[in-house]
Order: sequence, then C-alpha cells, then structure tokens
Amino acid sequence: MIRFECDYAEGAAPQLLERLTRTNLEQTPGYAVDGHCQRARDLIRAACAAPQAEVEVLVGGTQANQTVISAALRPYQGALCAQTGHINVHETGAIEATGHKVLPLPSQDGKITPKQVEQFCAVHWADPTREHIVQPGMVYLSQPTETGLLYTRTELEGFRAVCDRYGMYLYIDGARCGYGLAAPENDVDLTDLARLTDVFYIGGTKVGALFGEAVVISSPALQRDFRYCIKRHGGMLAKGRLLGLQFEALFEDGLYLQLGRHGVEQALRIREACLRRGLPLHFDSRTNQQFPVLTRAQRERLEEKYAFTFWEQLDDDRAVVRFCASWATDPAAVDALTADLLSLP
Repeated sequence: MIRFECDYAEGAAPQLLERLTRTNLEQTPGYAVDGHCQRARDLIRAACAAPQAEVEVLVGGTQANQTVISAALRPYQGALCAQTGHINVHETGAIEATGHKVLPLPSQDGKITPKQVEQFCAVHWADPTREHIVQPGMVYLSQPTETGLLYTRTELEGFRAVCDRYGMYLYIDGARCGYGLAAPENDVDLTDLARLTDVFYIGGTKVGALFGEAVVISSPALQRDFRYCIKRHGGMLAKGRLLGLQFEALFEDGLYLQLGRHGVEQALRIREACLRRGLPLHFDSRTNQQFPVLTRAQRERLEEKYAFTFWEQLDDDRAVVRFCASWATDPAAVDALTADLLSLP
C-alpha cells in the first residue's frame, strides 16, 4: 500500500535523527531551557527577523492551539475561524474544554475574509445586549488552510487592521507552514507572519520532525506568562531538548524550506496529472494537499494500491478525496500514482 492520506506517515528527516543520536548522552537541563532549545529560539527569531519574539516549543498542534487560545482569551471570549478550521472540526472540543467558544464563519473554500470578521464584530459591538453573547477575542487562521489554500500578505494585513480596530488577537496555525512557505504563488514569509500576527506557530510534526511545533509570540502581553500556561496544559516536556534539537536542525542551512519544497513539488505533480486526466479539483490548492473529485469506480480502483482520505460526498457517485504529499514522499510513488490517475476510466 502506497500512502498519501497524510503528511506525518514517516518518522523524521535523517538530519534530525542524526542529531538526536549524536547528542543522546549529553546532560542538559530539562523543560526546554537547555542550550539546544535556546539556539533553536535564536535561529527562529533570526528567520522571522523578530529579535524580541518569545519562542516556545510544544509537542503537537492541538496542544499548541489549546494552550495559545486559553492563554490569550478572557473567560467570556471566543475565537473566530472558518467553519472548516481545525479548532472547529478536528480537535474534539479541545478549545471548548478550556471554556472558550469557537465562533465559526461560513466558508466555501476554507478561507475567511477580513470583511467577514469586520461584519461579525460590528454586529456584536452594536448590540445593546452584547454582554449576553460570547465576545470575539481572537481571529484564528490556518496558513495553509485545511483545504490547501493560502492567505496573501494583503489579506493578512486586512486581518491585522480589523483585529487592531476591535482589540482582538490574530493567531495563525502553521501546522503546514513549511509547505505554505514553499508554494510557488506564496507571498508571505516568516517575517510577515511575525510582523502581522500576535502569535503563530511553525509546524514541525508535518514537515520533517518526529513531533513538535514552535510557537512564536510577538505580543508582549502573551509572552509574560506563557510558560505557566504551557505547564498548566501538560505541554512542558521534561526532556524539552528533544524538541529544541529538532528545530535547531530544521532551521540550520535552510532545511525546513527544503523539506517543504519537496512536498509541494510532489503534490503539484499529482495536481498536474489530475488536470491532464480531466479530474475536477475541488479546491485550487498549490500546496502539498490536492483534492480531486472521483467517481465511486475511480475511488475503488485507486484504493487497491493507495491510501488517501475521503473528504466530502458530493452526490450519490462523486466524492472529494485528498492526496497528501510530504517532505518524505518518494518520487517513484508519485510516478506510480500519476500513471494510475491518467489511466482512470
């Protein structure tokens, strides 16, 4: 079985494993205050051109989202997001479990707009009974989105302006950040993310690390007590150096972008094969996830050799599926898949 159902099917990039092995018997302080974690912080600050940013490392994306959102919001506030946002549909109520409501906005393609946020906030603050309603305190975006799309720099500047106008935090979930940075049409880099958000995270789990997400905090208000929040949510790894070592390796010599670029290049080969075969693409993704529409017969034929993800049923016969490439996708596997896509009935 050749697997295309996710971007975390493999272990870790060899450079990370080599470093973990080489430093295995080093003795270091715990809880991510060791020299490797400090160097990883410095490398990430330099990549973001944000020397004053706080950088903390956590194990996974849901843990990062729960920790960041609960740290940022007052008890009566919630987080605005697209209805397809990870915190709304794929975290088992983790945000609600902290006492904060997720406030989903309608979206056809996985993106929302600054205008939608503006309208939501304007209605809330114009309501004379607003104290009976959850207050919007944050805008949560994914970059890339769950549907493989990207926000532009202009769009992020629009969100920043709306958040400033209504006193909200802007938070970006960067679980697939490396694939977004490597996308050919992307115009947002790490310096933009650090400049325009209050907090975002750089995903490692899906981009070459065994596990780990690096949370980059620009907001001084969030920086002060964030490590307390990490500990309270069970996210302060005693052997924190295991996270720091990985991000130290990822941010040396451009490895993070190199890994992201490989995943995007393989996914775009799948996209091209779908277009050549005449398969509709449900989302116009130029990142590492592709979403063709297949008939039942086509799905069953491909399922004999490949693992991929069911996404959405369109009618009795047609469904949207997802093929996901990664930092480790074998080009030979993509050769096989593209040949089989082109030969579909």
